[in-house]
Amino acid sequence: MGKTRGRKIDPTPIAGDVAVVDLVDRYFTAYNSARLKEICQLLSRRVFQPGVTVGVSLSGAMTPAGFGVSVLAPLMRAGFIDYVISTGANLYHDLHYGLGMDLFSSTPFLDDVALRKEDTIRIYDIIFNYDVLLDTDAFIRKTLKAESFQKTMGTAEFHHLLGKYISEFERQRGAEHSCLMATAYECGVPVYTSSPGDSSIGMNVAAVALEGAKLVIDPSVDVNETAAIAYFARGEDGEGKSAAIMIGGGSPKNFLLQTQPQLHEVLGLEEQGHDYFVQVTDARPDTGGLSGAIPSEAVSWGKVDPDALADTVVCYTDSTIALPLIGAYCLNQCEPRPLKRLYDQRSEYYEKIQHLYLKNLEAQE
Repeated sequence: MGKTRGRKIDPTPIAGDVAVVDLVDRYFTAYNSARLKEICQLLSRRVFQPGVTVGVSLSGAMTPAGFGVSVLAPLMRAGFIDYVISTGANLYHDLHYGLGMDLFSSTPFLDDVALRKEDTIRIYDIIFNYDVLLDTDAFIRKTLKAESFQKTMGTAEFHHLLGKYISEFERQRGAEHSCLMATAYECGVPVYTSSPGDSSIGMNVAAVALEGAKLVIDPSVDVNETAAIAYFARGEDGEGKSAAIMIGGGSPKNFLLQTQPQLHEVLGLEEQGHDYFVQVTDARPDTGGLSGAIPSEAVSWGKVDPDALADTVVCYTDSTIALPLIGAYCLNQCEPRPLKRLYDQRSEYYEKIQHLYLKNLEAQE
């Protein structure tokens, strides 16, 4: 037989007490199970290691299913997530858990007309009372009237302030586990939203504006802060690396990847692209539905280092299946990392990137 380009598949009967690491390493042998294994091994062996700055984008309804509390928060506390770009909806529904509200696992085959009459909201097979929305909205609006919110800010500062209030609320009610927003506040992890008006949080921001609140969300701050985080991930010695982990696609994925074109295309700074690219998605690039497309296409934009294509993996599967497996595998296999607390370094990074950009403009004149 000629030269092979793979490993022999040597199937063995599965045991009833198989652990998650053995399950993934030994039984995820082909198709998207093999891609998921590659993600788990890449993250645990190379990405969740010292010297790598890890950005995570989050789309889809992950937090209503509880994954903000059950998976993402533990990864954040272990130092494996350094900054987050999320849909506003994920952050909004995460607040339900921080506020101690009840969501229920049900079935997708319910009568939605009957649910409407019963004031019950459905997110596929998750249901909860309409009052969950109303009470969460009331908490947000009350919080946004605080003096600390009465200014122009980016979404990282906005979510940090909101996280402070929800963290205190959790402490007062004696919560056993923290929601994602509270955990990000406590760990100094900046959380961005690429479309701040596109969620119930943004809707409540708009409502308090009608009442005369001075809060203004400036997306330009986010564009420059995230670009600066990616740029300074290299470190002073140039040995650091940048990783992009994308759960789903959409605007958060593109916002995470556009940090690189912002650096070299717009700001004129030398940049190679992210060193690691990991995505879990069920979308396809050929229909235009896979925002940011696949790693090789991202190379053409300068979003991914062309020399790092070997360290890119796309797994086409349901994120609700992949995320708990990835979390369990990596928490088992990796030593916790010191928290980078990038939130506290935002202003410094912003000033540095501004200085470099203005210096480039002067050189061009």
